[in-house]
Parts: sequence; C-alpha cells; structure tokens
Amino acid sequence: MTAASDNYEISVAPMMDWTDRHCRFFHRLLSGRVRLYTEMVVADAVLFGPTERLLGYDRIEHPVALQIGGSDPAKLREASRIGAEYGYDEINLNVGCPSDRVQSGRFGACLMAEPELVAELFTAMRDGAGETDVTVKCRLGIDDQNMDETLPRFIETVAQAGCTTFIIHARKAWLQGLSPKENRTVPPIDYDRVRRVKARYPELRIMLNGQIEKVAHGLSEAGALDGFMMGRAAYHDPWTLTAVDPVYGEPAPGLTRMEAAEAMVRYLERVQDYDRSAKATVRHIMGLLAGQPGARAWRRTLSEGLSAKLPPSQIVANGVALMQEKAA
Repeated sequence: MTAASDNYEISVAPMMDWTDRHCRFFHRLLSGRVRLYTEMVVADAVLFGPTERLLGYDRIEHPVALQIGGSDPAKLREASRIGAEYGYDEINLNVGCPSDRVQSGRFGACLMAEPELVAELFTAMRDGAGETDVTVKCRLGIDDQNMDETLPRFIETVAQAGCTTFIIHARKAWLQGLSPKENRTVPPIDYDRVRRVKARYPELRIMLNGQIEKVAHGLSEAGALDGFMMGRAAYHDPWTLTAVDPVYGEPAPGLTRMEAAEAMVRYLERVQDYDRSAKATVRHIMGLLAGQPGARAWRRTLSEGLSAKLPPSQIVANGVALMQEKAA
C-alpha cells in the first residue's frame, strides 16, 4: 500500500470517562501519528470549572484535540479561546452525543436539527480559537429526519460559515426511545452515505467514524475519504494503534506490550501522588493483552489490585511481574 499523505488523518474518538489524559498518554506510546481527542468538556466547565484538571495534558500527546459541547455562542467562543491558549491542535464541536443530559442542555446530537445555530456556534469558536483549527463531529441525522435532505443542508450550512472538516458518525441518533449505548449499535451503520457526502463536497475534509474495528478496516471503508476515527475498538484493544504509523510509511513504535506497561508504571510513579484520577489508568490498560495468551490473568491481576486499593503503579507492576513470570 502506498503511504498515506500527511493530510490523511487517523484518530481515536473522544469517549466520556475513557479518553482522559492518562488514556491519551498510554495511546501515544503506541502511535506517534494517531490524533488523540479529549473527552467532551462542556463549555461551562471550561469557563467555570477546574480548568487545569479538565484541560491539562502531557506535551507528548500532540497532536491532540479538545472536544467541547455547548450551544451558547459567547461561551463557546471563550472556551475555544482558552483551549487554544492551552495549545490544543484542534477544537472540535460535539454535534453527535445523544444522551439525555446533553439534550437537556440543547447541545450534542440534537443540534443536527439546527444547522443555522451550528453555523453560528462554529463562527464563534473560530473567532475564539484564532489560528487553531475548529472542526465539527456530527451524526447522519436524528430521529425521523430524511437524511437525503437534512444531511446535505446541515453540511452546506455549516460549511458556508467556514467549516472545512467534518467527522461523521455513520449512524443516525434516535433521541427518543434509545439509550446512548443503544445509539452506538441499533441504528444501522451507513458508510456509503458518508462516502457520498465526500463525493458531493470534494473540497471538504470528511472523516468516517462508527464501528471501525481495526486500522485495516478503517482504511478499507475510508480509503477515498480524508481519514477515519476509531472508538471503542481502540480502547478495548489498544495494541491495534501500533498499526497506525506504518500507514504513513513510518515504523511502528519499537516496544513490546510489556515495555509499554513498564512505561506506564514509570508514568504512574510520576503522577499518582498528586493526581487522584491516575487510578483510572489501570482500567485504560486492561485491554493491552487483548487476544494474547495471559490476557485473562493480566486483567484479573489489575482488577484484584484495584479491589485491594494498591497504588496504581504497584498494580501495573504486579501485572508486568506476573506476565514476565509466565513467559520465563
């Protein structure tokens, strides 16, 4: 396969409670090229919450994008300004989350019904972000929308405001009757519709999201697009990210799974004393041995360490020691 151009983008999706700074540090060990996204951060939280805890990150995470949720132009402008000052490589607007909490705040997927408002929000974010790229992550549509009509109208309206990059989750979102979990699996996947968007608007950068299982699968489905975004597959089987760098003609990171785990032990020793959220790192690396001999023992050792409330670095070190003992 010919090496992908630098403009072709492979990324890990923003996932609530999962893609925090510790998860992103781990994923960066496995690929130097994959673009990482924060969990969605609500604009109000950026403005009035613990900003450093919400937006802080390790410099090795670049390229890294901040995803923001909201529907108030002034708040999104200021939140984007703050995100840009923190040095994020991209600010992304969430127009895809279907949860009840998000709907009650009039943002996320329900904004698919208000393309003019999304255009206004994009303009405000671009004004706040300055030179930092602003992008939109959306769905194919919501509820009983006729996607043949509403999706092109949405894309055209937001593009006219200056948006050039859309990450499209290739499913509708049903805001009534389906839970957020069901919205990830029940509405049928429709990659062809995303490809048709690219064919209709070739000047736009269009990236595919939704049920991409492996890097090879993403390349197959999004080969004619401008990239693809992996979600839960990259979280549950993170080693798949080691296939990203070779897509660009670069070698995969030269480390073994246990060397990656040892790097996380050193990372945890550095951060766990002042960052209580570092304990979540143990959960983030549960899938490191997915599909490999010893995977069950690895997960069990980490789970037992969590139950015993051991320091996170000790939990991971115990897992490494067990795997090394089994390999001896």
